Amino acid sequence: MFDSLRELWLRGVAFNPAAPSDVLVRLLDRAAGETGPLMCGGRDLPDAVVDAALRHPAEVIRRAFARNQYVDPARLAPLATDPSGLVRASLAGGPRHYLRFVRPLPDDILVTLLTAQDGGEDGKVTENEIVAELESSRQIPLSFFRRMACHEQPELRIRATWRWQSLQPAQRAGLLDDPDPAVREAAQDRNWVLDPERVEAALPSFGSRKRFKLDTCALSPALVEQCFADGTVHPLARNQHTPAYAVARLARHPEAEVRVLAATRPDLGPDLAAELRTDPDDDVRMHARLHPFSRTWTEYETIHRIIDHGPDCTCPITEPFTGSNLEPAVGPSPDWFAACAVSEEPILRRVAASWPGLSAELVKTLAQDDDEEVRIQLACHHPLAPPHLLLDVFVTHPAHRPHLLTLPAFPRTGRAHLIGHADPEVRALAAADPALPDPPVEDLHDGVRRAAAANPSLAPDALEALLADPRTAEGAAANPALPVQRMHALLDRCLNGTTTPSGAVER
Repeated sequence: MFDSLRELWLRGVAFNPAAPSDVLVRLLDRAAGETGPLMCGGRDLPDAVVDAALRHPAEVIRRAFARNQYVDPARLAPLATDPSGLVRASLAGGPRHYLRFVRPLPDDILVTLLTAQDGGEDGKVTENEIVAELESSRQIPLSFFRRMACHEQPELRIRATWRWQSLQPAQRAGLLDDPDPAVREAAQDRNWVLDPERVEAALPSFGSRKRFKLDTCALSPALVEQCFADGTVHPLARNQHTPAYAVARLARHPEAEVRVLAATRPDLGPDLAAELRTDPDDDVRMHARLHPFSRTWTEYETIHRIIDHGPDCTCPITEPFTGSNLEPAVGPSPDWFAACAVSEEPILRRVAASWPGLSAELVKTLAQDDDEEVRIQLACHHPLAPPHLLLDVFVTHPAHRPHLLTLPAFPRTGRAHLIGHADPEVRALAAADPALPDPPVEDLHDGVRRAAAANPSLAPDALEALLADPRTAEGAAANPALPVQRMHALLDRCLNGTTTPSGAVER
C-alpha cells in the first residue's frame, strides 16, 4: 500500500499552499525524486525555498526553478550566470507550459544572457543557442529593444536592430549613423525592409514565406503590380507602405475579403470610405463604419487584433500595445479606448474591453454588455473584471480556463452552486470551495475527488482516511488543513522510511 501512496503524498505536500518553508525544503532532497523539480517549477515558493533552490547542487533543481512562472522574475537573476549552460537555457526558454501571458524578464537578466561570452562551464550548449531560446520565449518585450537602441554597449545596440520596424524613426537614424562600424553594418542590414528596391531583389529568396514580408515591407511599383497580377493582394491590403493608387484599387477589388481589409486603413480617403459604407457586402459595410476609429496604424492594428480572432482565441497577451511593428511608441490614447467602450459597434467595445487601463466605471458597464465577446475580452484582459464574470467565462468557455485560473481576481469561493455541473472541470472547481459543506470525495472523476480532498473545510480527522485511499491521497496531502506536524510525518515516511507516528495513516 505504501508504494502506491508515496508519490501521491509527495506531490500533495509539495503543492500544499499551507506548507511552510521547512517542509518544502525537504522536498529538494534527492530522495523526493521528480517531486522536487515539479515543485520548483510549478508553484510560488517562500523566500527560504527560493534561496535553497538557487544554490542547490543538483542541476535538475536549478533548471526547474529557472522555468518558474510564479516567483518574482528578479529572483531568478543568479541563474543567468549559472555554471550550467542548461540552467541558463532553461531560464532563457521560460515557463515550460504554454501560457497566454508570459512576464518579461527584467532588463538586467536579458542583458546578461544576451552579452554572455560562453554557454556555461558544462559546455553542453553555446551562448548562441541560449539566445535562440530567449528569442522564441516571448520574455523579451519590444520596449527592451527600444531601450537598447542607445545603450552604451555596442553589442546591445546591435541587438536593438533585431526589431528594426519597432524602433522610432529617430532611433533607426541614430543606429544607421552609429559611431561603431559593426552597429552601422547591422542597421544597414536590417534597413532593407524599408528600401523598396532591396525588398524587390530579396523577396524571391524567401520562397513560400514571402507573403509575410509583403505585409510589412516597403514595396516598389513593380512589386505592387506583380501582386495584383498573381492575386497576392491580401498582404497589400494590410501593408502601411502600399501606395495610394493601389489602396484605391484594393477598396474596389472584386473580393469582399480584400475590401474588408481596405475599409479600415487609416490612409483610406474619405470618398472611398463613404463608398464602402454603402458596399453590397454586410461585412464590408461594418468595417467601413469602424474607419473613423482607425486614424493611425496603431489604432488599425489594435482593432484588427480583435477582428481577426473569435471568442475562444488564446493568442499570447503581451505588454499592452507594443505588438505593432508600425508605431510602437504611439499607442491609442485612453480617450480613444473610452470612445470605443461606448460605441454602438460590438467590435469596438471588444477592443475597449481588451485594454487593461479602462476605467472602473466603463468596466462595470462592459461587464454587463449584451455581446458575449465583449464580456470574454474583459474577463481575460482587465484586472478589474468582476469575479462573477471570470467564473461565468470559466464555465462557458473551456479554452480560457488555464488563463483565468492564473488571475488574482478569480473567485476562490462562491462556486458551490456548480457542484452538480456535468463538466468535471467545473465540478472540481466547485469541490474546492471552502464554503461547500460536504466535499464530494466519492465523485466518479479523479480531478473532482482530488479537489474535494484538498478542500480546507475538511476536518483533520477526516483527512486520515483520505490519505490512506489512493483515489484521494494526493488531494488530502495538499489540504491546507493538514497539520504541519502531519506533513513532516508524511515526509519522514516517504524520504527516510521512518516509522509513521501513532494515529497516522498505516495502522
